[in-house]
Amino acid sequence: MEIKIRPYQTQDAETIVGILNYYIANSTALYDYELRTLEQQQSIFEEKLFKGFPVIVVTIDERIVGFGYYSEFRFREAYKFTVEHSVYVAPNEHGNGIGKVILQNLIDLAKKQKLHTMIGVIDAENENSIAFHEQFGFATVGIIRESGFKFDRWLHSVIMQLILE
Repeated sequence: MEIKIRPYQTQDAETIVGILNYYIANSTALYDYELRTLEQQQSIFEEKLFKGFPVIVVTIDERIVGFGYYSEFRFREAYKFTVEHSVYVAPNEHGNGIGKVILQNLIDLAKKQKLHTMIGVIDAENENSIAFHEQFGFATVGIIRESGFKFDRWLHSVIMQLILE
């Protein structure tokens, strides 16, 4: 089993939509209500790539098992050195080190782009993701209480930060 990482290609979007839609339907990892369409996801990634941000895919035996990306944290010019990232692993692939490969690659790419800060916004119930980010040096810098509403309950967002320099 060899884990490979590569840039996103348009034909990856169908598998990626399947991964995202699993988390939309079954978790609070995404605060979306509606499942994504292939066209929506392709458009989202095209915009990120157009702006010079990476979208990466991890494969095992040519099969997509995870992906990640980062893009602007906020849209004001002074935030141009800060990015917010996302890491997703196929539901049946947790525990195989895939998330670590994705996040480390994103951190390395951000450093190469001379970015200063990487932000993660994680649902407070997702204790595994919070602990995962702490392994990479991310620290909790804030909690926004009742910032989302999904599955008939209020959700809290944990803001985690890694200074890259």
